[in-house]
Amino acid sequence: MKSKIRLGVNMEFVRTHDKGFEWGVKKAAEIGYEYIEPMVHLGRELLSEAGYFHSVSMYDDPLMIKEICDQNHVKLSGLSAHTPLCKPEISVEYLKMAIRWAAQAGAPVVNTDEGPKPAWTTKEMDFTLMKYTLTEASKVAERHGIKIGLEPHQQYSTTPEGLKSIFELVHSPAIGINYDCGNAFLGGAADLYDWLESIKGNLVHFHAKDISIRQGEDERGKVTGTPVGCACGDGVVDWKRVIDIVKSTNKEIVFSVECGNVPDAIRSFEHLSRLI
Repeated sequence: MKSKIRLGVNMEFVRTHDKGFEWGVKKAAEIGYEYIEPMVHLGRELLSEAGYFHSVSMYDDPLMIKEICDQNHVKLSGLSAHTPLCKPEISVEYLKMAIRWAAQAGAPVVNTDEGPKPAWTTKEMDFTLMKYTLTEASKVAERHGIKIGLEPHQQYSTTPEGLKSIFELVHSPAIGINYDCGNAFLGGAADLYDWLESIKGNLVHFHAKDISIRQGEDERGKVTGTPVGCACGDGVVDWKRVIDIVKSTNKEIVFSVECGNVPDAIRSFEHLSRLI
């Protein structure tokens, strides 16, 4: 299989515009993106219900979300289903529901990370808790043909060794890596290109997040990640080098752009399209 890179956008790009999910899908399609990555939540919350926020409730019919995507000729690259793996009382049922929901909606990947840890647990306890959570989730994912994308984003996954130690907790074909190059850069512990090279065989999804020079100077080595970055091409990431590494795999990978507004999503699409 020849490697292919597809372009998608995380629905965070409409967050600062106070617009809802359907508006964001239409805007993503208008820009030219083939894929979107929705954020999902449990229950109901006011802003999404009122159409001022992009998150989607998993109480809603996943086939309705698929219909909205089909009407706009876009697909789901995955779900942003970040939940604290170290807190199984939250994450186990949330992830299992997200996996079942993804299978119905047509999203092949559910992305998550270890999340903020409980204040009172030790590292040893956290890894036991994460193993329990990922074991439960992976069994459901295997049945439904869904991949779990582990992202570098919190206290243990900001280094190649830390992310690898979480990835290796459970040996399941359902578990892969959602590499976030912006978070990898901000973590400051490794070269983001060497890190990508080392995990490219386990990639199931990719967060295309660039970091502005100013943010890099202020925060690198001090934070574990950031919600969104600047427009791809405006920051520190060498996208040609990133694309070449991903193209050396035999996979089809969606680059899901993570930026904070529509103008950045447009510039990201134009920049990455030229390089791909």
